[in-house]
Amino acid sequence: QVTLTESGGGSVQAGGSLRLSCVVSAPESPINMGWFRQTPGNEREGVAVIDNRGRTKYGPNVKGRFTISRDTSKKTLDLQMTRLEPGDTAMYVCAAGFTTLSGPPRFYLSDFPYWGQGTQVTVSS
Repeated sequence: QVTLTESGGGSVQAGGSLRLSCVVSAPESPINMGWFRQTPGNEREGVAVIDNRGRTKYGPNVKGRFTISRDTSKKTLDLQMTRLEPGDTAMYVCAAGFTTLSGPPRFYLSDFPYWGQGTQVTVSS
């Protein structure tokens, strides 16, 4: 059984920072991990993903402001968010996959069969 548990969400003013964390309970460490976000009525948006080789991919709206990192041995995933904007307000969800891809990580939802419940991030202006 695989479970993902996020923490670290909250409310912050624009320009502030937050750090999200995700702990994975699984027999082995995921190959790919990532953060996605979703707002009501909109599709899930890729924020940042990372594979077990440390290769990363960032969404265009967060590149340069957010940093994804993982501890493979501890099966944890973090997202350091800086210079937050009201447009970053969303439910942030941690995701994991155990299939080796032929290339670098990507934002394909099908690469991530396991999802957490999410943690809310609210940025006020």
